[in-house]
Amino acid sequence: MADAATAKAPAPKVSKPMPAWKRYYLIFYNAVSALLWSVVWGRVVGVYALRGLGAYTLVPSVTLEFTKWTQTLAAMEILHSLLGIVRAPLFTTAMQVGSRFGIVWVATYFYPTVAYSPWYSSMLLAWSTTEVVRYLFFALTLADYQPYPIFWMRYSGFYILYPIGISSELAMMYFAFLKAREQGDDLIAIGLVAIAVAYIPGSPILYNHMRKQRKKVMRSQKTE
Repeated sequence: MADAATAKAPAPKVSKPMPAWKRYYLIFYNAVSALLWSVVWGRVVGVYALRGLGAYTLVPSVTLEFTKWTQTLAAMEILHSLLGIVRAPLFTTAMQVGSRFGIVWVATYFYPTVAYSPWYSSMLLAWSTTEVVRYLFFALTLADYQPYPIFWMRYSGFYILYPIGISSELAMMYFAFLKAREQGDDLIAIGLVAIAVAYIPGSPILYNHMRKQRKKVMRSQKTE
């Protein structure tokens, strides 16, 4: 038997190249998602640009249904993680997608009038800005192109956008909770409280996950 001095060191693992079908599919998925969220962003900004800062009551009529289905498409990301198509952690992916489903499929679905609030606009601006940058970053990276402004926004924008998004989401759930109580929808009210309570551990977990991601990629950028 060979001793320690003569034994061969194990060969380093070489990561397999991504299959072409997966690469093209993910580029397509991310490009389409970036386009859809850019429409949401454009509609919100367009309303304010044309009608002024007091026009928040006009935003739901041009965004509510479109945003619901655009966000619903993100359920694919849970499937991607579950099937190993992407390396994103399943738990944090499910938490983020699930919390937004609480808004589009509970709060504004059952009580659309709660969207007639500045909080709805601030939530959409935070969501759409985040998602346009995120999906565009993924699509371009898969296409071997990574502009620094997109890279920087992907890993730094959350410092501002995340608190705006979270506070807006909680405000929307609070308004929906009041409506549910007012209309005697006790089960929905309890569900909204449960979702809001989940934000207590969930928000720090997601925020710290993003901070760790940023630290990791920024460190790798410095070593290159």
